[in-house]
Amino acid sequence: MRVIVAALIAAAPIAATLGACSPLPSHQGYIVDADLVNSVQPGVDNRDSVLQTLGRPSFASQFNQGDWYYIARESKSYGFQKPHAKAQLTVQISFDAAGNVATIRRGSAEQIASITPSGKKTPTLGRERGFFSDLFGNIGTVGAPGAGGQGQGQGGSGRDRP
Repeated sequence: MRVIVAALIAAAPIAATLGACSPLPSHQGYIVDADLVNSVQPGVDNRDSVLQTLGRPSFASQFNQGDWYYIARESKSYGFQKPHAKAQLTVQISFDAAGNVATIRRGSAEQIASITPSGKKTPTLGRERGFFSDLFGNIGTVGAPGAGGQGQGQGGSGRDRP
């Protein structure tokens, strides 16, 4: 019995480690039905028919007569890593001034832009201030000439006060 318990205790970390190595798939956004997307035709459909056929868009443009975008992304991640996109489908439906479908464009994962931020803080112009300069930076400036307040123009000596 002790041998079985010892084998289970030894196998538990190995099973947990191997479980972290399997990819975790995920889906984000619109669930694509190819037949419904292909049924929308320029010059035939309008905003109402697209809304009834495809549902609400993932988001709508605020420019160009309010283009509608339907976005679906398949991604995977390992353990606690950031997810990486495997596939993406973007359907952009443009409308004319009358609200009829003018064009339909499709995009794929090649349009995904990958950016790398420059760090954990936003770079700024000017001097760098550290912890102590933020904490003690105003010492000596209160009441100094030209700093406003009581000692303005007097150097803080108080000799000319009544």
